[in-house]
Amino acid sequence: MSMELYILRHGLAGEFGDPRYPDDSQRPLTAEGKRKMLQAALGMKALGLSFDLAFASPYLRARQTAEIVCRQLDCMEILQITENLEPGRNPLKAINEINDRNLHSSRVLITGHEPFLSQLVSLLITGSNDPVVEMKKGALCKLEAEELKYGRCAELHWLLTGKQMGMIAK
Repeated sequence: MSMELYILRHGLAGEFGDPRYPDDSQRPLTAEGKRKMLQAALGMKALGLSFDLAFASPYLRARQTAEIVCRQLDCMEILQITENLEPGRNPLKAINEINDRNLHSSRVLITGHEPFLSQLVSLLITGSNDPVVEMKKGALCKLEAEELKYGRCAELHWLLTGKQMGMIAK
């Protein structure tokens, strides 16, 4: 069974270094970030996307992003929070966790951060961690793989910015 892996970068968040958020993991989406993610989620809905399994980084901005999407696509019950999607983590651990929990799922959403996500996409489509794509805030890409593994195993089907997904919703 092939897998569709959807990789989503969190939306626009509070500025890094803002004294209101001394702990980077607690930076929330801004009001604009929430509005744009809602539009992107509506675009995902218009595209007919659905997920069997969803993972998000525990960082507040990534959780909020995943929750906005999962609420719109009626899949909150499948959302799982994992430290393996935190910035600076080893992609192998994320891949292993997805595989460990992905017994019957063919459409998986992961929500996280840069540069981790670009490195993960690059690893899966080229076998190298050197980024070949740039995941802008709110961007979503679709990969397909027969088997998810560390290294070249997937094909990039598309990459949309949050703005493009929002335009689809209109």
